[in-house]
Amino acid sequence: MPLEGRLSFASLGLAPPLLEGLTDMGFSEPTPIQEKAIPLAMTGGDLIASASTGTGKTAAFLLPIFHQMVGTEPGTLRVLVLTPTRELALQIDEQALALGYHAGFSSVAVIGGVKMGPQEEAIKAGAEIMVATPGRLIDHLRFPHIDLSTVTYLVIDEADRMFDMGFLPDVHRIISRTSKQRQTLLFSATMPPKVRSLADEVLTDPTVVAVAAARMAEGLVQRAFLVAPDRKGPLLGRLLEHKSTSSVIVFVKRKRDANQLARLITRNTGRKAASIHSDRTQQERVDALEAFRKGACPILVATDVAARGIDVDNVTHVVHYNVPHSAEDYIHRSGRTARAGQKGTVLTFVSRSEASDFAAIEKHIEMDIPRAKLKGFDHGSEKGSAKPRAKGGGRRRR
Repeated sequence: MPLEGRLSFASLGLAPPLLEGLTDMGFSEPTPIQEKAIPLAMTGGDLIASASTGTGKTAAFLLPIFHQMVGTEPGTLRVLVLTPTRELALQIDEQALALGYHAGFSSVAVIGGVKMGPQEEAIKAGAEIMVATPGRLIDHLRFPHIDLSTVTYLVIDEADRMFDMGFLPDVHRIISRTSKQRQTLLFSATMPPKVRSLADEVLTDPTVVAVAAARMAEGLVQRAFLVAPDRKGPLLGRLLEHKSTSSVIVFVKRKRDANQLARLITRNTGRKAASIHSDRTQQERVDALEAFRKGACPILVATDVAARGIDVDNVTHVVHYNVPHSAEDYIHRSGRTARAGQKGTVLTFVSRSEASDFAAIEKHIEMDIPRAKLKGFDHGSEKGSAKPRAKGGGRRRR
């Protein structure tokens, strides 16, 4: 039963087949972004939504579109969702199939790293929803089997990350091929000027909604190690000796580091580790995630680009091997653990050159993250190292 004062999905006026899909998935109450976005988008108007991954934004844009499609003639491509990463595209495609199951909607994920043939066949067969990464969709547009002029619902997901990854030219090319009489929904974790500029170009009189910035999950233990760059690997190996580290995601900045670190972990600890990044084939990435999800591979080393596509329950530890560039990234990646009321631990390795970035993260989350020490690894007393923990570290700033 919904909590007192909270809306239910039924109260939003969604079509019965969609409510059945939500029931199948175990969802009864909308998240804050869903409460705000769904009623507005159901009217058919354009929308700009400020919401990050993990807030329920996928259902926030799929449900109002599907509501408008219920009872219409099937067999024509009508929905296009553009998203920056393969993993996220697969997750959205999976949700589209689940939410639209009782309405009979069909969906296809158009992503790189796998053969184009099966994607082409699904498009020809009349998939109504396409979830695509820009690069692979551009590849398909070179052939006659795809026609975007029938697309009347366009979603640009994680627009800020799309810019960061250099997809803007492709996005413009793709949008120019869609119907001018379309509804466009733009979702972005942040709203820098470049995202606003894109919105001004492709949306018509949009409504703007936003939810509060993501917060650190309850039950999350955060610790920082002040460590020299060349000691991060040995430190990680020492920490992985603890039995409590049963399911660990290690985030690194570079693909080369991900591969090397996964090999070192496997060799030096005897525990199986796999890497996931943009240079691995889609099947390799899917296999690595599945092995991690099942516990066959307890340690996953992932790059920044792959970070948003990881959605696995029961992760015990997240390790920021490198300090993230932004507080939003820190919050998002840390949120891979301590989910659904569980407890989890986040460890960040901070070198002297990363101290200012880490201080900015602490300021954003309004928390002094306690410093942890392990004999032989700490360099907190060195000149220029990260600032020492303030008295009462771990408490929120007043």
